[in-house]
Amino acid sequence: MVWELWNVLVQLAFTILIAYALMRFPMKTQLLVSVGLLVLTEVLYRMYNPAAPYVQGHDSFGAFIDILVMGKVDSGYWVFVNFIPTAAHTIWGVVCGQLLLSHRPVKEKLKLFLVFGTVALVLGFALDILQITPIVKRIATTSFSLASGGFAILVLAFFYWMIDVKHRKGKWLSVFSVVGTNAIFIYLFSETVGVQWFRDFGAIWAEGLLSPIGVPTDWMALINALLVLFIFWYITYFLDRHKIYFKV
Repeated sequence: MVWELWNVLVQLAFTILIAYALMRFPMKTQLLVSVGLLVLTEVLYRMYNPAAPYVQGHDSFGAFIDILVMGKVDSGYWVFVNFIPTAAHTIWGVVCGQLLLSHRPVKEKLKLFLVFGTVALVLGFALDILQITPIVKRIATTSFSLASGGFAILVLAFFYWMIDVKHRKGKWLSVFSVVGTNAIFIYLFSETVGVQWFRDFGAIWAEGLLSPIGVPTDWMALINALLVLFIFWYITYFLDRHKIYFKV
């Protein structure tokens, strides 16, 4: 057991609890709370270090909480309090799911997705470009949360339009759909045993076969990543073909 709360799965444990506690409230209430979490993030970081609120290291609010809770700071500058702003992502996911399940007209659903996704994306990049709040993934700044959330919602809108509205279910779309049928399983698998079984082991083979013929290190890493991605995809494809689905 390692008392480190930077792992994505640990972050999800907190964000899911927050989203679950709110999911029975009206959508507007959920969205207001998500905005409040982003504002809270800004306030906490700026109050702790007004001069350089989002510096990566020991002088940020995130690092302060890490030392308080775990007694150390992550070498890669990931922080535990990421769960506050990224809880907005989980809340938005719940709201999007509720919107899809609602009886609203298709055009209205698409319009809401497009408007909300575009607004979040523009705000996120605007905060970064105007040098108000930089886009930093490892400390999940508000600009990062908005920009990445906006991208995710726009991608959702695209696939909803292609699959559910236009009913275009070609083979290229099935590449994505089989992963979706066991999304939680393959994510947990890749983050646990998959890391050792495939990522690290694959890197050994990639370096052993490609290094002697002069393939650059960056290319070897890319080839290994694509190979591992294919293996993970094939696992979900195999499970889907045999009607095996893992649910929570």
